[in-house]
Amino acid sequence: MKLFKDIKESYDELVYKVSWPTQKQLINSSVLVLIASIILAVFIWAVDKIFNLLMELIYSISF
Repeated sequence: MKLFKDIKESYDELVYKVSWPTQKQLINSSVLVLIASIILAVFIWAVDKIFNLLMELIYSISF
């Protein structure tokens, strides 16, 4: 019985209390996340390339 009460309360909260974003807000947020992800990926790629070049330089020096 408690399970059904919990499910009903969850449904009521989902339908009546949750504030859903508009389509425009959702698109703007998605674009922002996409741009931030691309910037972060480019940054990580650049750092990886720099470390790769440094490691190649270190390994190429013979003692």
